[in-house]
Amino acid sequence: MSAALSMPAGGTPARAPGGATLELSGIQAGYGDFQALFGVGLRVEPGEAVGVVGPNGAGKTTLLRVISGLIRPRAGTLRYGDRDLTQVPPHELPGLGIAHVPENRRLFPHLTVEENLKVGAFTRAARAHFDARRDHVYELFPKMKQRRHQLAGTMSGGEQQMCAIGRALMSGPKILLLDEPSAGLAPIVVQQVFELVRRIRQEGLTVLIVEQNVAQVLRVVDRAYVLETGRVAAEGRSAELAADPAIRRSYLGGH
Repeated sequence: MSAALSMPAGGTPARAPGGATLELSGIQAGYGDFQALFGVGLRVEPGEAVGVVGPNGAGKTTLLRVISGLIRPRAGTLRYGDRDLTQVPPHELPGLGIAHVPENRRLFPHLTVEENLKVGAFTRAARAHFDARRDHVYELFPKMKQRRHQLAGTMSGGEQQMCAIGRALMSGPKILLLDEPSAGLAPIVVQQVFELVRRIRQEGLTVLIVEQNVAQVLRVVDRAYVLETGRVAAEGRSAELAADPAIRRSYLGGH
């Protein structure tokens, strides 16, 4: 494993899954006159890792933006436990335990690694645990500790992805939304990113991950939904989808 993303052999012990069930039903959403999602539904239970896979333009990023409150759905229901997320302002979602690692990482390039982590701990509750959570992020990503005073924009793509995940973890989330975490990364770094997702899961964190890299994501999630042209085309356990001939032909290069 490269030095940039190396991980210690030990780690924080697994904790019992927390949080609540995330459930979407009949979600329709889009941008202006363009509709990106048509009646999408999915469910993520506490402690699960669930993938949303599909080709570019299928509506995957839009789906995460709806969950994060960046886009309001035109129709449908969106609940996290007993909370109607359509009625929750986006800036309050971290307080509910929801953290979003956006597509292309969206770091503040002219801030240092540690300053970016501070941004992730912006709520009063998170600020109270800043030191412990920062130390845990540095345990997960040792290279981040070495680069804590480096400007985020000067790091490699893989290091920036680790910083973006670390920033999301600073809020103490119960569910982590990951949007295309492998995008633009070299194959060996992609493997390391997914290994880190696997480790985060072992700590009891719920994960919803959107990806074009179907083969990799099916190795780390329990279940997955296949999104095509804004609609759920298939869903099931990851092993079942990986063995499905149609999925293999379309996404895994199989026959």
